[in-house]
Amino acid sequence: MYQPGHCGVALALYAPICCVLVAAGSPTFALLGGGVTVALTMIPDLDTRTNRLRHRGATHTVAFAGAVGVLSALVGGIFGGTTVAEFGLLVGTLSIVSHLLADVITPMGVRPFWPLSERTFTLDIVPASDFRANVLLFVLGVSAAGGAWTLGHLLR
Repeated sequence: MYQPGHCGVALALYAPICCVLVAAGSPTFALLGGGVTVALTMIPDLDTRTNRLRHRGATHTVAFAGAVGVLSALVGGIFGGTTVAEFGLLVGTLSIVSHLLADVITPMGVRPFWPLSERTFTLDIVPASDFRANVLLFVLGVSAAGGAWTLGHLLR
C-alpha cells in the first residue's frame, strides 16, 4: 500500500489503545501514541530509498517490528521511565505490524518470517497503488480512531 493506506491501517489498529487511554483519563498520551504510530508506520518502506535493501525484505519482517519496538522502548524509557518504555514497545511494534498487514493484501505480499522462512504471505486483494483502496483504508482508520476517541470520552 501507499502512505494513506498504511496510516489508515495503523490508526485502525491503534484505535482500541486510544479508547482505553482516553477512558483512563490520558487523552494527551493517547494523542502522542497515535502520532508516534502514524510516524513510524512508513519506516519499512525506507527500503525503497536505497539499493542496499530489497523492497519488502528485512524491513518487512516480524523481527524488524520487534527491533523497532525495542528501540521505541529505549527512547520511551529515556524520556519517561518504565511505563513510557512499555508503551513505546507496544506502539513501535504495532506500527510495523500494521505496515505488514497493509502490505499482505497486495499481490506482492510480505515474507514476515524471513530469514527463517522464504514463504510469502498474500491475500492478493488489491494492488498497492490502488488509489481507492488507499483512500478507503485511510478513511476507515481515521474513523476508527475518531470513534475510539469519542467512545473513550463517553466511558470516562
